[in-house]
Amino acid sequence: MLTRSIGPYLSWPVDRLASLLARTRIPPNVITWSALVINLWATILFVAGRFAAAGGMMILAGLCDLLDGPVARRQNRVSKFGGFLDSILDRYSELMIFLGVLVYYVDLDRFFYAGLAGTAMAGSVLISYAKARAESLAPPEEVGFWDRPERLVLMILGALLNRMPLVLGILAVGTNITVVHRIYHTWKLTEGQSQKARESQASALGAARPQLNESLDREEPKTQPILTRSARRGG
Repeated sequence: MLTRSIGPYLSWPVDRLASLLARTRIPPNVITWSALVINLWATILFVAGRFAAAGGMMILAGLCDLLDGPVARRQNRVSKFGGFLDSILDRYSELMIFLGVLVYYVDLDRFFYAGLAGTAMAGSVLISYAKARAESLAPPEEVGFWDRPERLVLMILGALLNRMPLVLGILAVGTNITVVHRIYHTWKLTEGQSQKARESQASALGAARPQLNESLDREEPKTQPILTRSARRGG
């Protein structure tokens, strides 16, 4: 949702940067790995309590996330593995960020905030998992609000503005509501498909029944004389 809203405004500067990077022949997977390393740095800063600096590192990592795809297209290096690697490393990056915040609050004995970080982390992981599983069962559809771009933007704002407890509370609730929404939406889609399959099967059986009856009627005269001769022999 956020990507569709701000994407047109970012397309021009991202394309210009991608064009410059593509000329250096830097492999797009290197940019993808760079985002992970930068997020690891941000995680260390979160653990140290340097939230503003961590937010700045997250912005830099997000820029790498935006650039690896356009660079791959400009270098004609788009591959299925590249998309797979990008998705996996994105999950690692997000988990590290939440874990860094969680460790920080545990170290301060602020276990309620640590619990919010853990709940938000679980919801974030399950959103991605629920989406992947739903797309294996039904046509892909955008359901819910808290996709990865929205989560990252809110985490960056929380770090820069020093409002991380509020952000964690929003994400702890919002991400898990999105998971439940996706579960319900997938249930409706799969139940609808099952109902259509049952109706189609019933229609096929209904259409086949008259033909079966007609076939039995045609076979009945052939069996009747046999029964009659058998009855006569028995008499």
